Amino acid sequence: MNRKLIFFFVKRYLRFDREQPFISLSAFLAFLGISLGVMVLIVAMSIMNGFDKELQRKLSIMNYPLTVVSYTSSFVEKSVVEELQKEFPDYIFSPYLVSNIITKYGRDMNGGFLFGVDFEEERKLNSVIEEALQNSDEIGKFSVIVGNKMYEKLFLSRGTKFTYIFTESDPSGIVSTPKIKRFTIASTFQSGLSSYDEAYNYTTIEGLQKVLGVKENQYHGIHISTPNPEEDILKISKALPDGYRLVGWWEQNGNLFSALQLEKRALFIVLMLIILIASVNIISSLLMTVMNRRSEIALLISMGTTEKEVKRIFLYLGVVIGIAGILSGVGLGFVTLFVLENFEIISLPADIYGSSTLPLELSSTDFFSIIIGAFVIVILSALYPANRAGNIDIVKVLKNE
Repeated sequence: MNRKLIFFFVKRYLRFDREQPFISLSAFLAFLGISLGVMVLIVAMSIMNGFDKELQRKLSIMNYPLTVVSYTSSFVEKSVVEELQKEFPDYIFSPYLVSNIITKYGRDMNGGFLFGVDFEEERKLNSVIEEALQNSDEIGKFSVIVGNKMYEKLFLSRGTKFTYIFTESDPSGIVSTPKIKRFTIASTFQSGLSSYDEAYNYTTIEGLQKVLGVKENQYHGIHISTPNPEEDILKISKALPDGYRLVGWWEQNGNLFSALQLEKRALFIVLMLIILIASVNIISSLLMTVMNRRSEIALLISMGTTEKEVKRIFLYLGVVIGIAGILSGVGLGFVTLFVLENFEIISLPADIYGSSTLPLELSSTDFFSIIIGAFVIVILSALYPANRAGNIDIVKVLKNE
């Protein structure tokens, strides 16, 4: 196979054709369409991944990486915590109590949850609480840390007495009356998830034990922080006594992340259609080149050039246009990501998203999927025109010419 001949004609056909400028324009539009398609895919996948990772990070903090609960009773015994701490000294364990509550301030009432935690242990695995404690007043037995969303909604202030109505009733005589307790606001937290900032409240585990009448050696569960929760869940589960199970944060939000993955795949397919549409320009450009160069192709074949070499000329021509578009799109995509990451062109409400700039993260899997998908489309687009070029009837063409 004469590669010099193939590359000579590829270079020649890539030049601007003054006699047939529309052919060159069609090739340029194909290059531009593929370039923009790849750029849009890279930016869109980066934004989707960025929001997914940011959401996962926030949910893993507020829902905790791993949680031990009992499925045979309402409480986890303190002995379970001590055994786990001995067996896994490098992990962080924070026992907790939780109660459904109704918050009351003035005429405003809202539902939510009150967690009773050991703040010294909790701050080690929850960066949101750690930040709140750094800016807090002195934490007393009945102090409370509330979400920033509710704090601003109700126009609260530090040191304000805040009333909680516990929906877990305490039977007394014939009637059942809910418990009511006033707590003092010591600080606020901001998780970046407004639903948590409005519904979650934290107090000392001793204070909630006293309100709920729970023994000192009993908890509703144990929050655990490990470097690799997806892997460590099996290891810790084997060490748990019968009657207890371990729940990962991702299991509590399985439906949400399944929906996000489905949305991501759908977006990838839809945006890949941009490249598919651009590839139509490659087909039309190559077909017009073939039709315009029929006599030249027939002459080449009659002088000894094989049909395979002719097909390679137009296949390489389409591939060069496509690869140039892909490389250009990759460059434009990374430049766009750099600009979006370093300049506040698109401003987000920081109180909701936790950041005023777009969260961006392009995974290697998505990147190579985009490149491979675009390359396959380019190859398929160049095959048909190349086959047409190799199947020209040279006798008929030369006779007519």
